[in-house]
Amino acid sequence: MRIRDRPKLASTPARSTAIACVDAGIDAARPGSALADRVTIDGDSLRIADERYDLTAHDRVVVLGGGNAAAHVAAALSDVLGERLDGGVVVTDDPVDVPRVEVLQSDHPVPSERGVDATAQVLATARDCDADTLVLAVVTGGGSALMSAPAGELSLDDLQATTEALVRSGAPIHDVNAVRKHCSALKGGRLARALAPATVATLVFSDVVGNDLDVVASGPTVPDASTYDDALAVLDERDLDVPDAVRTRLERGAGGDVPETPSAGDPAFESVHTHVLADGRTALAAAVGTARERGYEPLVLSASIEGEAREVGAVHAAIADEVTATGNPVSPPAVVVSGGELTVTVEGDGEGGPNQECALAAAPRLPDSAAFACVDTDGIDGASEHTGALVDSGTVDDPRAAREALGHNDAGGFLAGRNALLRTGPTGTNVNDLRVLVIEA
Repeated sequence: MRIRDRPKLASTPARSTAIACVDAGIDAARPGSALADRVTIDGDSLRIADERYDLTAHDRVVVLGGGNAAAHVAAALSDVLGERLDGGVVVTDDPVDVPRVEVLQSDHPVPSERGVDATAQVLATARDCDADTLVLAVVTGGGSALMSAPAGELSLDDLQATTEALVRSGAPIHDVNAVRKHCSALKGGRLARALAPATVATLVFSDVVGNDLDVVASGPTVPDASTYDDALAVLDERDLDVPDAVRTRLERGAGGDVPETPSAGDPAFESVHTHVLADGRTALAAAVGTARERGYEPLVLSASIEGEAREVGAVHAAIADEVTATGNPVSPPAVVVSGGELTVTVEGDGEGGPNQECALAAAPRLPDSAAFACVDTDGIDGASEHTGALVDSGTVDDPRAAREALGHNDAGGFLAGRNALLRTGPTGTNVNDLRVLVIEA
């Protein structure tokens, strides 16, 4: 994967190194890289990580699932399995042709009609699987929005309005998906229930801090740790205005009138095995390797940083100051990398996404020796067409204007034309945010 306009963006050694580290992180998390040596065929045995599946014990092998990277994962599986792969359906917003697998398009981050239609085909295919079927369930970041299946009496309009309210609230992904799971006919383990009694090997590309499997793509094939009560609490604690049909469904579920999502111990999971093939640490490790190759001392700050984007940006700027002034916690030339998931409480109507907001918050406080890149590894920062941003001390010449832009959630608008916005297009993966802070000696 290559960031576009790289020669123009890489105008200093620090900026060049930041771009190289971002590129390496994204590349390492792409399915072709992540599956290499971890998903292989040995005679009649399919090996996935430390688990082996006897292909002769199954009449069919199918791929099923969704997410930003789903088609690319399916393509990598097709390369491994060849004609042993019998079919399947995946839903994505980044389609590629996959032999024997139907790739259906959907939309992200707000559910769409074509997403509902595509997800209905996933569920129909799942119900056709039997005890002699081996299902390779592809679950990647973005799957919560892309695989939309309104439950019960809910409509697509209900899901759209609820999603928009949740995203604008700045709620953490665990809270967002607790609501989504209880408004869906597929999420929260319900896909596993539709697949039973097939053997299911779930392949996860995680975009969730801590790899909580019931949160990645809202956990379609794993036990759900959340409840209707939890979903209601999210609405109440954030005072969210959602359609009456959504609140009514959650209240009926909390009262026992609607079946709860399947939890640990449910028979639906007896033949389900789950494998995390890539996550945020995959990207961080590759960025560290590139930094070291370029002669920088690397430091992993954390792969689990969450919170308001502008606050995280300010912290990274403070770290750059400390490294420059004292050589702590690492001596320059150094590269500090971090990952996780940033949120934004939306109060304005500007352009950009969490990573652009993080970068802009840091830029006015960065020392002259530093550059700071913030990206979403799926290539789409929030609802923006940009991957994120790359800033240094020269990016902001008017700190007051930068603060005003942040106040209007217009980081993208401010950074446009300042040689700061990064663009890759869809990357074929999604393992959450990657931040690279480079400090020269």
